Amino acid sequence: MYQQQQNMQNGPLQALMPEEDMAYTVLADLKRVVREYATAATESSCPEIRGMFTQLLNNTLHMQEDLFNAMKAANMYSVSSPALRQDLAKQIQQNQQMIQKTEQHLQKLEQKNQSAQQQMQQNSSQHQAYQQQQTPPQNGQYFM
Repeated sequence: MYQQQQNMQNGPLQALMPEEDMAYTVLADLKRVVREYATAATESSCPEIRGMFTQLLNNTLHMQEDLFNAMKAANMYSVSSPALRQDLAKQIQQNQQMIQKTEQHLQKLEQKNQSAQQQMQQNSSQHQAYQQQQTPPQNGQYFM
């Protein structure tokens, strides 16, 4: 009778969420709690409080590690394959080329900007000279 009650109580819970989903949910919660405890420990000014959050952080990290290892052993969690050194080297080279192209583009833009500023200064000087030529004499001074 007791076992039937227990099965009836556990049955609906198990039907609501598969074991793998439950494990992922708990793992995600443990990761979140780790972040919260780390923040609390780093922001606390009281040594006793910092120590308490540090201990909680360490305990939670151990729980997260244990759950991760259990999930990995049960084939619930697949670890990504390590990146090949060639792929990393290729990506680094592509990024370096992109940096060089960006720097070259910036240099061209700077040169164009300097050229435009020089042109504006020349135009301004020419405009001032033209205005001075066009200004009528003042105080009745006329040149003959």
